[in-house]
Amino acid sequence: MSVVEQYARAHVLTDSDLPDEDDGGAIPVVLRYDPDGDPRSVCVRLPSRGRRHGSRAWTFPRSLLEQGLRAPAGAGDVRVWPCGRVQAVVEFHSPQGCSVVQFDAKVLIRFLRRTYSATATATAEPVSH
Repeated sequence: MSVVEQYARAHVLTDSDLPDEDDGGAIPVVLRYDPDGDPRSVCVRLPSRGRRHGSRAWTFPRSLLEQGLRAPAGAGDVRVWPCGRVQAVVEFHSPQGCSVVQFDAKVLIRFLRRTYSATATATAEPVSH
C-alpha cells in the first residue's frame, strides 16, 4: 500500500509555538498516513518550537480526526474540535507543553479522503500467487 503524505499550512494559536517569521502564525504541517505501519492511525508533524530545528509528531486514531471535524473528540494527547463551519482546531499535548493549531477543515477532509482512497485501492488490488 502507498503512504499518503500531505503538506499543509496551519495557524498556531498558542504563543509559545509562534514561528519566528511574521507570517500571521502560519506553520508548515505534514499530515501522514502509512497503511502498512498502522492502517488505523494518522500522524501530524509540526515544526519544533522556537529556533530549534526538527519537528514534533503525534500519531493518533484516524477516526479521532474524522469525529473531531463534527464534534469535540479526544484521545490520549490529542483533542480535535470544529471551529465554526470551515475550520478545525487540533490540540497536541506533550511533556514540553500544549500546542494548539487551527486548520482549514477542507484540508483535513481532503487528507482523510486520500487515506480512505489509499486503503480502498490497496484492498481492491488482486493478490498475486
